[in-house]
Amino acid sequence: MFDFSKMFESDGPDIVYPWAIPMFAGIIFIEMAYSHFNKEKLYETKDVATNVLLALLNYSLDIIMKGFSMLVMMFFYYHRIFDWEVGVWYWIAVFLAQDFAYYVHHYVDHHSRVFWAVHITHHNSDYFNITTGFRSPVFQPLYRYLFFSPLAFIGFHPLHVMVAYSAIQIYGTFVHTQSIKSMGFLEHILVTPSHHRVHHACNIKYLDRNMGMGLIIWDKIFGTFEKEDPNVPVKYGIYPKMKSKDPATVLFYEWRRIGKDLRQPGLSIKDRLKYLFYSPGWRHDGTGKTVRQFQKEYKEKIKNKPPQAKPEQTEVEAESTTEAEYTAN
Repeated sequence: MFDFSKMFESDGPDIVYPWAIPMFAGIIFIEMAYSHFNKEKLYETKDVATNVLLALLNYSLDIIMKGFSMLVMMFFYYHRIFDWEVGVWYWIAVFLAQDFAYYVHHYVDHHSRVFWAVHITHHNSDYFNITTGFRSPVFQPLYRYLFFSPLAFIGFHPLHVMVAYSAIQIYGTFVHTQSIKSMGFLEHILVTPSHHRVHHACNIKYLDRNMGMGLIIWDKIFGTFEKEDPNVPVKYGIYPKMKSKDPATVLFYEWRRIGKDLRQPGLSIKDRLKYLFYSPGWRHDGTGKTVRQFQKEYKEKIKNKPPQAKPEQTEVEAESTTEAEYTAN
């Protein structure tokens, strides 16, 4: 039997994951059956295979980096500024702190291009199902621990931090589904499938929204929350679309685009650094637009709608005209 209490011990992740895998397999099978019998086409074989491949690559790198990442986090823990008494309130604090640290991590992934180049693999599928949760940013283990090290510095043991991360990550995988439309009152507290569908959308209105993995409160506090709007049906994937869906393109798509930008003649070192660390869409000659700029234009189009126009019609027209420019960018 699974002893729930042991997940709060130092080897928690090693206990949780073996039990989570068969549970995931069962739920994925159920969703596949639901998709088949309802003819919703939520799954595609090649896409699922890509998701599994990326998950295996990410897991392999995670194992390689595990010792080094723990060494860095233990360094900060050794120099911690607080000592906590381990108990119920301690674990509540660990989970809240970890969930907030992930929110910050995720926010940076979307707003700094070099991090987006890693994270984009999680978004560049045109499908959205439970296996999308396994479509991992492969190179993330190379730097993820840097976002969690501050938690060790304020006194949370690194192993406990990773236990919390593992548990929240497992929950976060389940919200990659179109099969659950609403979770009732939990929509106000947790990240739900509806919230995460918005996050994976490539609609202008939804870009860079709902960054949380466990709790939705961080998005509401920091202004990144967006509710799923029936007037703007979710479109999945990225713009511009990848011309090929082979694993190498999926993995290195944005890196190749960055390389092309960096090879432009006459760039200053400052501009080259901006191409790496500024928001995706930024260009040194002013011809590019970031997500914030596109969303500002979109809101202006909604604001300036004709008085007689229907809300849903205006939303769709504003989305389609802004999206056309975004696609070409």
